[in-house]
Amino acid sequence: MENRVHPSLLNTFKKLSPMTLTEDKLPMIRAASKMLMKPYVDDMITQQEYYAMHDDGTQIRLKVYAPVTQQETLPAILFIHGGGYVFGSIEGNDAKCADYVKGVNSVVVSVEYRLAPEYPYPAAIEDCYLALNWIVENKEMLNIDETRIAVTGGSTGGGLAAALTLLTRDRQGPQIKFQMPLFPMLDDTCSSYSSNAFTEKRVWSKEHNAFAWQMYLKGVEGEPSKYAAPMRETDFTNLPPMYTMVGALDPFRDETMDYVKALTEADIPVEFHLYPGGFHEFESLVPDAEMSQRAVAETISALREGLDVE
Repeated sequence: MENRVHPSLLNTFKKLSPMTLTEDKLPMIRAASKMLMKPYVDDMITQQEYYAMHDDGTQIRLKVYAPVTQQETLPAILFIHGGGYVFGSIEGNDAKCADYVKGVNSVVVSVEYRLAPEYPYPAAIEDCYLALNWIVENKEMLNIDETRIAVTGGSTGGGLAAALTLLTRDRQGPQIKFQMPLFPMLDDTCSSYSSNAFTEKRVWSKEHNAFAWQMYLKGVEGEPSKYAAPMRETDFTNLPPMYTMVGALDPFRDETMDYVKALTEADIPVEFHLYPGGFHEFESLVPDAEMSQRAVAETISALREGLDVE
């Protein structure tokens, strides 16, 4: 794989350490990640925490990012973090959410969904649906336009964003104007060429992917739901327009392209970018590379267009 990595990403790729995931290691990985986090400070945005509650009393933490100078009603973006369903957090994505606030001129709500295997499917997707409803229910407090809501996330967050559009359509829930699932995790069968071709453990690989699905679907009997694995859906009509991107060396490459094809054939407006030599999350791991900066800039542009921001 190394000889196929884009030259601008290669130095960083060579320095990455292989990662092995097991259920026993998850608490240690989560704790180590938490210790590395530092409070995010940005004078241009406000950061406030709230909680949304399920009918059974379970509380889900939300973090709202907004412009300090916000006076007008703005579009809203629901951000869903990645982490293979087993790790990841709001705080690990503070800077990304802040970039969306400033680049799109929007209010961003990030959801701390429950993690597997302690909370397998459907916990994560139900938490995301709760967050979406919370945004609409609190539209006046947030000063947002409920007709201009986007959902986005990368990797697992991308899979959840895609699943959320299906769930919201089928439940006739809040209107989602635009979806941006980036290099999304969509297919639990792990049967595509790319999901099996990339075994390099320095980045997300075949083994990591299989483990993540095993954790998320733990205890699920029979065929997984389309709300767990969106590529199990057969009807992709009446979904919001989409922008997505993926690296050519990402295990999720083929399922991303399958999703693009499915939506295109359902007459859903789609824009798709494939980045040559890009491994999983290259734009976050090598942020200074020109290709990474272009990839990030294009997500901002796509959100602005999708939310009708001038």
